[in-house]
Amino acid sequence: MMNCCGLVTGQKLPVPLKSISVEVQVKGHVATVTSTLQYVNEEERPLEALFVFPLPADAAVCHFSAKIGEHEIVAELKEKQTARDQYDDAVSSGQQAFLLEESEESSDVFKLSVGCLSPGQNAAISITYITELSVQADHALRFCLPAVLNPRYTPAGSAAGIVSEISSVCDSVPYTLTLSVHVSSPKPISKLESNCTLDPLVFLDSHHTHATVNLSSGHKFDKDVELFVYYENTHQPTAIVEAGVTAAQPGSLMSDPVVMISLYPEFPEEVMSSLTTQGEFVFVIDRSGSMDCVMHHGEGAQMRIESAKETLLLLLKSLPMGCYFNIYGFGSRYESFFPQSVVYNQDTMDQALKRVSEMRANMGGTEILQPLKHIYSQPCYPEHPRQLFVFTDGEVGNTKEVLDLVKKKSHSHRCFSFGIGEGASSALITGLAREGCGHAQFITGTDRMQPKAMQSLRFALQPVVNKISVQWKVPDGITVDTLSPPINVIFQGQRSLIYAQIKGQSSESSEGSVMIQYNLKDQPVTNQLHFCLKPAEDTGLMIHRLAARSLIGRLEQEERAGGAEVESVRSRMVKLSVEAGVNSVHTAFIAINKHNRETVKGPLIQRRIPTQGLYLRGSQLPVFGYACVSKCRERAIVSDGIDEELDTPAPEPQKDSFLQLVSLQKASGCWELNSALAQVFGKTEDELTNQKPAQVDGSVWATLLALIWLYGYKMEHQVEWQFVAMKAASWIRSQNVGGLSQCVCDGNVLLGCHVKEDTLGI
Repeated sequence: MMNCCGLVTGQKLPVPLKSISVEVQVKGHVATVTSTLQYVNEEERPLEALFVFPLPADAAVCHFSAKIGEHEIVAELKEKQTARDQYDDAVSSGQQAFLLEESEESSDVFKLSVGCLSPGQNAAISITYITELSVQADHALRFCLPAVLNPRYTPAGSAAGIVSEISSVCDSVPYTLTLSVHVSSPKPISKLESNCTLDPLVFLDSHHTHATVNLSSGHKFDKDVELFVYYENTHQPTAIVEAGVTAAQPGSLMSDPVVMISLYPEFPEEVMSSLTTQGEFVFVIDRSGSMDCVMHHGEGAQMRIESAKETLLLLLKSLPMGCYFNIYGFGSRYESFFPQSVVYNQDTMDQALKRVSEMRANMGGTEILQPLKHIYSQPCYPEHPRQLFVFTDGEVGNTKEVLDLVKKKSHSHRCFSFGIGEGASSALITGLAREGCGHAQFITGTDRMQPKAMQSLRFALQPVVNKISVQWKVPDGITVDTLSPPINVIFQGQRSLIYAQIKGQSSESSEGSVMIQYNLKDQPVTNQLHFCLKPAEDTGLMIHRLAARSLIGRLEQEERAGGAEVESVRSRMVKLSVEAGVNSVHTAFIAINKHNRETVKGPLIQRRIPTQGLYLRGSQLPVFGYACVSKCRERAIVSDGIDEELDTPAPEPQKDSFLQLVSLQKASGCWELNSALAQVFGKTEDELTNQKPAQVDGSVWATLLALIWLYGYKMEHQVEWQFVAMKAASWIRSQNVGGLSQCVCDGNVLLGCHVKEDTLGI
């Protein structure tokens, strides 16, 4: 293969990629995506075009083809080195060839090589992949078309692979995007929303089960394209059985039917009424230079680091008394607020908040592995389950090494991950949550970080589920082999996906069932779904390929774990990848144009296609957003690779009234009656004191007023202050004060609210 050293941004050179056209077919919880890339060689010499671009982390790439003139060349999936050798041989001999391969460092980065385009020649490259749609807190299903690919920071001494070849620019890229979406579902479609401008939604039937929508023209590749699909009764469990391929080898995955089960476990209400008050909460905050970029490109956007600081304030105020906590900051190095996790009380909370206020994005590159190793080396506290919250813009180059570590330590903690800003690595963010038995959140566009952090904190405070088992009941003569990894975590209302291979013959009327059993606060819970074994008629091989990709992911982890069976595992992976026609780290798609009888002559030039993101000046330097002076503060690169601010420290931003109120709350949950609290309400301290009922002291009155103000004026942000309010109400109840009904009436009059007493939970 040609030497890929040195970055060519394409800013002053012709870029052969002219347009990208994307068609998305959404069926239920799964999307099939076909991207067509139009290439034109406008130069006077033959060229090779290289394009490193993002795809969803767990996507199953199942088709790759090239159309040259009237001829379409469909690629074959082969062992990666074999495919590379064939590509090199073809290009060096003047043949046109096309190669698509997955990065060995991160499963969400791919490289497309288009070799030997003659001067003036056009080529249309088509890539098809299948991906699961993730479930959001508001029950929407999220589809994301990654359009931003930021350079990944690779620690010193790490092997440089495809992720080191990412070529990004700050300005708009010189190619266009069109996107059309077709949604079909057995359940009616309530609505479709997007972070980008869409043309009007068009329903294709009276039941609203089929609809189409297009992306409005003019997308600038400055953000990922997110689509949120809302169905009626989203939380209903479903099962889809897909027929196998008759011509496939008997007994193989592709020859037998495969079932995809979507379950939404619901916990008993009496169990969910009280959240746990125990735990060790470790917050890991990215303080690399890229965290000094804006959250989005709209007006009034915060710096990422400032949003993270506000989120930490809310998290610290929301923790239960008596738990343990610590905060880590990381970049090229790392530091912790305390040598080890400490008991949460007023003193430790005050110390932590002071340190949070001083935090800056000044710690260099993004090296998350070492702080994780240090955290895992610390002993856990009995009866206090460790909960890890990782906030990062996700621009790392050693993703798989990080995920292997998290998986190895998954027995001792849960990991909740947050991808901040456009271009955060989906492989890292979703992988941290998957391997750490937690939940992943992406904060993009104008999303606020705080509500998503609070949603994950609610998951972390849910009772721990253990002794999870999956059992199948099927007719005699039929067996079921589960293909998915074991379910290690269950959260209230969150989807669990299970893939399984069905072996044996069944009649069209046969039924089966799957049952998930687990213990919740020492109570046994069972969720069961009955389903028909008759295959669906319109899924193609969508379910088989997703199941194969899931199984390939498990085999990759086995291989990286080492052992005597590594070669056997690798062979199984390659065989499964080729049989199922889906990508793996050890295979690649190769297409050679054998219709062209004339070889391309003359020296071959190489062009890299830039992607939108942070501009990378040199392949050996860590990425800090050098060219984004309008979005990131200017910085200097010093000899050790750590960035330093050139400007003076920015003044602490003025908190809004809501954050000011939260910052005044004590660790126990109460507020003090003082002038700072009065200022939040737009009152004087004397006004608050003079209206205080005689039967309550100043702290009870202040805390009651704070609750009334939150419920009266900040209901739209309730998810952010829900735990602050719960602590306050609990503290008031502990004071055993009588006559609270009159106090609530007086507080409503003072603050101009109409909040009912039972709303406050006191």
